[in-house]
Amino acid sequence: MSVNYKFQPNLALYDFSRLSQQLEQGKQVQIPLLKQALGLINQRLDQAFYDGADIRDLVYGRAWALDQLLMIIWQQFVWPDNTVALLAVGGYGRGELHPKSDIDLLILTADETVNCRQAVSEFITLLWDIKLEVGHSFRSLLDCEREASADITVATNLLENRLLVGSLALQTTMNQRLAPDKMWPSAAFFNAKWQEQVTRHHKFNNSDHNLEPNIKSSPGGLRDIQMIGWVAKRHFNAASLQDLFIEGFLTATEIRLLEQGQSFLWQVRYALHLTADRCEDRLLFDYQRQLAVLFGYLDTEKRLAVEQFMKRYYRVVTTLTELNDVLLQYFEEALLKTNQAQKITAINQRFQIRDGLIEHLGDDVFERDPFALIEIFLLMAEHSTIKGVRATTIRALRDHRHLIDEAFRQDHRVNQLFMALVNSSGDVPLQLTRMSRYGILGRYLPEFGHAVGLTQHDLFHIYTVDAHTLRLLRLLQKFRDPAQEKNFPLASTIIPKLPNLALIWLAGLFHDLGKGYGGDHSELGAVSARAFCDRQGLSKRDSQLVAWLVKNHLIMSITAQKQDLTDPEVIRRFAQKVGNQQHLDYLHVLTVADINATNPKLWNGWRAALLNQLYSETKRALRRGLENPIDTAEWVEETQCEALVHLQDQGVDQSSILNLWANLGSDYFLQNTADEVVWHTLGILNHAPSKEPLVLLLAPTKNISEGGTKVFIHSRDVAFGFAATAATLDRLGLSIHDARIASSDEGFTLNTLIVLEQNGKIPCSSQRLAEIERELIGSLNNPDNFPQLVKRHTPRQLKHFTLPTQVYISNDLNNLRTLIEVITPDRPGLLARIGRIFVEFDLWLQNAKIATLGERVEDVFFVTLQNGNPLSDPELCKQLEARLCDELDKEAKEPGYPLYDSGWNR
Repeated sequence: MSVNYKFQPNLALYDFSRLSQQLEQGKQVQIPLLKQALGLINQRLDQAFYDGADIRDLVYGRAWALDQLLMIIWQQFVWPDNTVALLAVGGYGRGELHPKSDIDLLILTADETVNCRQAVSEFITLLWDIKLEVGHSFRSLLDCEREASADITVATNLLENRLLVGSLALQTTMNQRLAPDKMWPSAAFFNAKWQEQVTRHHKFNNSDHNLEPNIKSSPGGLRDIQMIGWVAKRHFNAASLQDLFIEGFLTATEIRLLEQGQSFLWQVRYALHLTADRCEDRLLFDYQRQLAVLFGYLDTEKRLAVEQFMKRYYRVVTTLTELNDVLLQYFEEALLKTNQAQKITAINQRFQIRDGLIEHLGDDVFERDPFALIEIFLLMAEHSTIKGVRATTIRALRDHRHLIDEAFRQDHRVNQLFMALVNSSGDVPLQLTRMSRYGILGRYLPEFGHAVGLTQHDLFHIYTVDAHTLRLLRLLQKFRDPAQEKNFPLASTIIPKLPNLALIWLAGLFHDLGKGYGGDHSELGAVSARAFCDRQGLSKRDSQLVAWLVKNHLIMSITAQKQDLTDPEVIRRFAQKVGNQQHLDYLHVLTVADINATNPKLWNGWRAALLNQLYSETKRALRRGLENPIDTAEWVEETQCEALVHLQDQGVDQSSILNLWANLGSDYFLQNTADEVVWHTLGILNHAPSKEPLVLLLAPTKNISEGGTKVFIHSRDVAFGFAATAATLDRLGLSIHDARIASSDEGFTLNTLIVLEQNGKIPCSSQRLAEIERELIGSLNNPDNFPQLVKRHTPRQLKHFTLPTQVYISNDLNNLRTLIEVITPDRPGLLARIGRIFVEFDLWLQNAKIATLGERVEDVFFVTLQNGNPLSDPELCKQLEARLCDELDKEAKEPGYPLYDSGWNR
């Protein structure tokens, strides 16, 4: 559907007349001749694409060329007169064809008595023989009528039909039988297609910003454009956008945006088909990179080429999603509500509510009172009965958003209205999302406008910056819902107690808006947030809190996931950074929302437990006073005293307990809670003396809330013990999220691991726990065999993100140990490989923090030499770093694994 464009066939593309003559003369064999013709057509069209031809000429031109070819092939068979026709349907019926798209054909007969089955069979077989991707149906008029009336998909497919060859009268009769007065009247057709779109969008999480979008079916994709065309054709019999313009359902601006959006998506789809060499509509990671290069994007210091390409894609589909919303709302009013009585409620002299939708009063409202561009969203927040914005007003917002300039942003009344919005008791995130959808927020906050469509090409950040930000705000709103207390118990408890919700909305809005400028996005975002708050007239204290939250929005997750929370010094330093309980409360809810909004798969019971532990320990430290930090000896004594009471309550002999504990160092009691010490002690004392290792498993229950299943291993210290354990758990499809390693004076290891299934769920069935125990005991009895245990394949998505391994080695002088941080692509068997290297270097593993962030891991290991001292030899550290990088990059250096910087660290 187009206005100014008119397709003109390229007659020089191929000499179809000569082809027809050659087939009639029979001088050459049919199949090779037709294959050659098809090959030349494809080759010339594809070369024209690489040469920069108008994509419309190529898409329509391919359909035209196939028309000519099919008509010639049709003529090679004998057909009954006036009772059979060959029709193009579906996308091909629209006259559109991409390189690897199916060619949808309908062979239509007058009735079932028409004798042409043999000809149809030979015709279709010949098409398959020359390698045409054909989707065909062989139906009578009655078949078409019956199937279309029963299935909206069939009705839509037949709605878009073109006669290629055969009886015109037959096509006319079919169209008459399928007309709106016979079946699927306009209103019913619209309703069915609307529900179809709702279902389709739901499959893609109702997001036009998916990590690997489907350019055909995702929100804002080609299907959304086609949806407009289907409804228009059914109701208006519109053959072009011009017809909708004449009917007053499209403006000139909307026509231009639709045409530009369709052309861009056609270019992407055409290139995708050529790159994949098949009908592929999923914009997978590997194709994203290749298409970015094909379209001429180049890496810069700030953005990868692929990120620039995807930013354009997301901006285009965002525009198309908005247009789809507006036009379908127009259709709904025209088709479903024309004769319905309307309920109108006045709000003020600028706005009223019509049937639950807010609309502006008068074409000059926004021109006369530009502040109304913000006021409308405040009114929706204050009136919960308003379901949305009327299509006419959405258009008016779009047509007047250019009025938002620097003078507008500095206008005192505008700023008052915006602050009234964020201070309102309504659904603030919903209104900010609407502001974004209609292009208002990005103009009022230029930092947000810069973030629209901004991506980071990795598996960790699965949304664009703008989509992530709005998702974070909606999650914060969710925390206010009592129904969410089960999913987010601590955050749901804290958020009602925050003294000023407006501050968390603003911190959430700005927390990532420093991205894309180069430098530390937290620092840059804090500067922008502080300037905005000052401009809005917030108090100095509130402005400082918002800026502090933006600047430090990552510290809680980093501390929880990378540092040893059993170390009192870690808690003391974090408490000093936070400063007071109010900062801690705001930071906790922001952190939980941020992790969930970055990637829902990142959030699991273990991460929740880590954050809750850090929150509780910090709250305790703040309550004691920062001038009175708890020391190590006091921490150990508290743990032992509490554990001893519980054990004695269960009838355990005190001397047995103390004899066991005498062989355990203070690190053990720092690493484990009193409940864990009780569990371990009971297990060891009840374990029959043997060489068999002790393996205990404890899955969370209703009374025990933990982030994963605990695995406790008590065994003789052997060289490859940890590596064998890691390899076995990996082979079982389990991921280690935390490892606490301790040893006794008698040469036993006491290892406590937290494990989850690969999908983030907690292994808890008795059969699963028994399997884990059995396999671990077996591998620990033969630890030298662990290299043979790692056999799982690397998932497809991970193979596209093989960034070079980075290793950072530093010493923790307070605890006399060395910290080794390893950042590398995730892959099966990773921890087993690292454990083997530690053995090579005679390192003793004390603790480990395991964090998987999309396609990469950021693991921190706490190690010492065998004599208990940290690594002090710089040469040894260099050798260890080189050995880790060499071993972990081996897979990346193999064919098919190009080293690639995903951009996560910028």
